[in-house]
Amino acid sequence: MAKILFVMTGSDRWTLADGTPHPTGFWAEEAVAPYGVFRAAGHEVVVATPGGVVPPVDKGSLAAEANGGQEAADRVAAALAGMGELERPLRLEDVDPADYAVVFYPGGHGPMEDLAVDPVSGRVLIAALDSGRPLGVVCHGPAALLAAVREDGSNAFAGYRVAAFTNAEERQAGLADRAKWLLEDRLAEAGVDVRVGEPWAPHVVVDRNLVTGQNPASSAPLAEELLKLLG
Repeated sequence: MAKILFVMTGSDRWTLADGTPHPTGFWAEEAVAPYGVFRAAGHEVVVATPGGVVPPVDKGSLAAEANGGQEAADRVAAALAGMGELERPLRLEDVDPADYAVVFYPGGHGPMEDLAVDPVSGRVLIAALDSGRPLGVVCHGPAALLAAVREDGSNAFAGYRVAAFTNAEERQAGLADRAKWLLEDRLAEAGVDVRVGEPWAPHVVVDRNLVTGQNPASSAPLAEELLKLLG
């Protein structure tokens, strides 16, 4: 049994370009689906957030239309309620990534607010990447990569092939025109090689020990790839 660290947002809002706080958090499927894969394989999951706050779920991710119907939404909600680890997160500031076999970052718009500018998270990501152990990041989770800056000012993920929530998906979701910045653009500016797949379809990119997914549908396939790397 391996210990897998979920690094999750502590923010329940995403500040838009006009200063409006957009209610958000983590996207339920992106935590629930990988959690199910890892637990079914017999592994332990530990959750950490900035300051050790309980990670807020984006209420929109529990809606029927976000899950392909009410029955599926009910399953996600029930699975989420069963994730007791969410109620007792560690302080990210106290976490040593060397204690974990895998580090995983779910998405949702929350990471755009806090993890994108969190130097502690940035150091966790650099340590996980440099360790060679599996590192997974999905959807808006790659916003956290922006804070992974080495002492020379370069981004630790520059030159890595990465999947992340795309400009096209942000436009189709209706928030692109109101955002301060778009994830695909900002990652490219940092030197990250963003590989764009079809909107909303599963799209997972593996580059060395880094496994990334484009959107919620990529969450479970990404977790399966992490298990392959874990061996």
